[in-house]
Amino acid sequence: MSPFKHPPHLIPSPEQDIIYRGWVLKKRRKKMQGFARRYFVLHQSGILSYSIDPKRPTRDQIFLPQAAISTAAGRRDIHIDSSNATFHIKCLSMEDFSAWMTAFRHKDHHKDAGSVFGIFKKCTCPQVHSDVALIQLYTAGANHHDNISSYMNSDFLPHSPLQRVYEVLGSLKSQHAALLKSLQPLHLSDTTPTTARGSPLPSTAEVVEEPTSYSRLSTPLTRLSQRASCATSLSDGTPIEWFDAQDGGEEFFLEDMTPEEERNGPVLQSDSSLQDSDSSEDTHEEEIMTPQQSGEMDPSIKAREVVRRTHLPSGPVGDEGSLFSMLKKNVGKDLSAIAFPVSFNEPLTLLQRSAEEVEYCDLLRQAVEATNPVDRMCYVAAYAISGYAHTQHRSSRKGFNPMLGETFEDVRMKFVAEKVQHNPVVIAYHAEGDGWELYATTAGKTKFWGKSLEIIPLGTTYLKIQGDEFEWNKPSSFMRNIMVGTKYLEHCGKMDIKNTVDGSSCVIDFKQSGYWGSSNEISGTVLSSTGTVLARIEGKWDEQIAQALDSSHLRVLWRITPFPKQSPEYYGFTLFGMTLNEITSDLEGRLPPSDSRFRPDVRALEEGDIDKAESEKTRVEELQRERRRRGADRKPRWFKQVGDEWRYIGGYWESRARGWKDSPVEPLW
Repeated sequence: MSPFKHPPHLIPSPEQDIIYRGWVLKKRRKKMQGFARRYFVLHQSGILSYSIDPKRPTRDQIFLPQAAISTAAGRRDIHIDSSNATFHIKCLSMEDFSAWMTAFRHKDHHKDAGSVFGIFKKCTCPQVHSDVALIQLYTAGANHHDNISSYMNSDFLPHSPLQRVYEVLGSLKSQHAALLKSLQPLHLSDTTPTTARGSPLPSTAEVVEEPTSYSRLSTPLTRLSQRASCATSLSDGTPIEWFDAQDGGEEFFLEDMTPEEERNGPVLQSDSSLQDSDSSEDTHEEEIMTPQQSGEMDPSIKAREVVRRTHLPSGPVGDEGSLFSMLKKNVGKDLSAIAFPVSFNEPLTLLQRSAEEVEYCDLLRQAVEATNPVDRMCYVAAYAISGYAHTQHRSSRKGFNPMLGETFEDVRMKFVAEKVQHNPVVIAYHAEGDGWELYATTAGKTKFWGKSLEIIPLGTTYLKIQGDEFEWNKPSSFMRNIMVGTKYLEHCGKMDIKNTVDGSSCVIDFKQSGYWGSSNEISGTVLSSTGTVLARIEGKWDEQIAQALDSSHLRVLWRITPFPKQSPEYYGFTLFGMTLNEITSDLEGRLPPSDSRFRPDVRALEEGDIDKAESEKTRVEELQRERRRRGADRKPRWFKQVGDEWRYIGGYWESRARGWKDSPVEPLW
């Protein structure tokens, strides 16, 4: 038996061993799985352990004197990072947060348990000798427990309580496990690494951060090279370097939450059976919080925690077809009125493609937080430019034409779009977030120039941010090399963003490509109401946008999310685009029948069944013609026309929350 493992009759369990205990929310081990309610116990020895409930066995534990504790009081977050485990804890109230922090700073384990034999530091000499003698008896082997018991009952230890032995053994066990794990990378490398683990801050999915330099966020094992070391060896005789532990754990303070984070609160997931959670510690930890305990969650918050797909069921099937031959047969006609074969389509509707323009709506949050009007205008300009990023590899296929009355929603930014007019095709959409509201009317016409096709967007985009109101129109887009060569999409012209409240503006120039191909460059100037230049921005619409601070310094406003490696195999979609036609768990039973995700022709094309997609497309279009002949064509439901624009009249999300009971939506296919 290992000398660091308690035999059954020495497991400490007295109540006086506990400093503090209670329920908190613990972040689950798997990424994007939210928080679960767990029962934590802090012992006098400095060991913090947790279980599913007080009657269940301990799942994991951390030795606090060897851990770094970082806190964010505004979020009630406590992050405890040691070499063998990391706990991300969210307290249920500020009172709980204060109580736990007081317990963590308890003098008994912060002051005396800082090193392996820190418990002996303030003992008298006879006391120390007696305790060490007891440890030596215990570490001699499990067969000597009778000797330990008789030794404990003797008069030789009148001043050595049994609890002191438990503390010493608990410290030794934790120190041993921590040293073995922290020194493992040193054994596998010829040189001493500069860091033994990352920052104590919570990690994010799919992002690899640079190692944190020596700062307030560094942890005890981050500074190995600055500690004294001595040569020793493990039981197998392999030479290894050991590093002295600091006396006591380290504590850091993080910034408070933003107003949006404070409103959103912790993310909790649905409950499951408790038996399943016990079956495997390394698999899913089931939730104890019930809907009654946690309340109804905001759909936009829940949507951000859903694990979404990273590829489509199938890539393009069959030949794309010749766009030039189709244009040649329909010279002088509006392309929106031409029935293209389904092989020219991608598995998204024009409503869903409108949602792609709002992918980087986080820029609008930054614009809301900006107090300088020039900075706010720069963020709004960066957002307007970012709406083209998804078109980088989308030069040859078109989206499905929606049916009149067809809708699409995305709860991540409370986006709702509807086709409000059939000929010419007009789409209206509305999105909103904390402090901002966005709405637009989208239409367009085309011109054929022989070697290229020009798409001329019509309609205006409107943005309201607190007391400011912005509006802009989009420049033309060109599909180049239609007849021969590699097709590519290019955006050319000027975009004029106006603040109709204070008269300021930002003129953005989408530069035309040169002889060697498309450059995708843009340049912009922020102007005051009197025409004074206030700031300049530059960059590429498919890479990043930055504000020029001076001749040699830039401030990056926006950077594109990298395309997935398999993007060319899936219609050139971004990761965001691949999720738009997916029916995730948070959408099941909540979408209206008119949502684009239910279109059978789009679904068939996405799954690679091009024959079924063609037949379903014909059937769906014929149903719309039949409704028109009967005079029963659908009317716009969520938008109304105001002049040349269509405005959102509200009610969509309220009807959705009620399950469409008081406002039934009839299917379109």
